[in-house]
Amino acid sequence: MKKVEIEERTEALVLPIIESAGLELWDVEYVKEGSDYYLRVYIDKSGGVNIDDCVLVTRALNEKLDADDFIEDAYILEVSSPGLTRKLKKDKEFEKSIGKLIRVKLYKAEDGSKEHVGRLKEFAPDKLTIEVDEADISLSRDNISSVRLEYEEVEE
Repeated sequence: MKKVEIEERTEALVLPIIESAGLELWDVEYVKEGSDYYLRVYIDKSGGVNIDDCVLVTRALNEKLDADDFIEDAYILEVSSPGLTRKLKKDKEFEKSIGKLIRVKLYKAEDGSKEHVGRLKEFAPDKLTIEVDEADISLSRDNISSVRLEYEEVEE
């Protein structure tokens, strides 16, 4: 079974668990690191997730994964928060991040650099627009290797 299929089937299994717990699914990824495979589920909620949220989802999802048994390789299941500097992949994640500081890494240099940090102003299927030093920069989404939220301290 392909990586994308494993991620999609896992997402279908975990969504009802997450929604019934008042949580939000951020991402599912199935990756090989060294000799180990990892099935990672990232969850979120307003105010952040805690260890009890992760344990609840892990136990319920483990039961469903064991019953369905569609992943051929041995793997390690991890359920966690996506973190403060979370990766942005889906349109809903970009929508929630309008106005926030992001770090964009590119395959090829655009506007003189392969990396830009700025406020996300808008996104479209083909481009992201960020504000850097009061100037807007449009970046082609085809050229983007990764986008992450950038940590910024909040003054109280």
